[in-house]
Amino acid sequence: MDIRQIQYFLSIVATGSFSAAADEHFISQSSLSKIIIALEKELNVFLFDRSKRKVILTEAGQAFIEPARKLNADYKA
Repeated sequence: MDIRQIQYFLSIVATGSFSAAADEHFISQSSLSKIIIALEKELNVFLFDRSKRKVILTEAGQAFIEPARKLNADYKA
């Protein structure tokens, strides 16, 4: 896991969209999706429910928000 993956995860949460988060970071949506899939594989959980058009966090995704925010804040400090 690297800080970039955490920042992308937080951007998806904030924008509610993989596309908007990708635009925010100037990368393609498919690249962002691959990065998040790699993060999910590393954590061995699904962070987002991809069965619907709208981005919805799974329970694991909801549980990961606060640790991700703390890691991001610590990185920026």
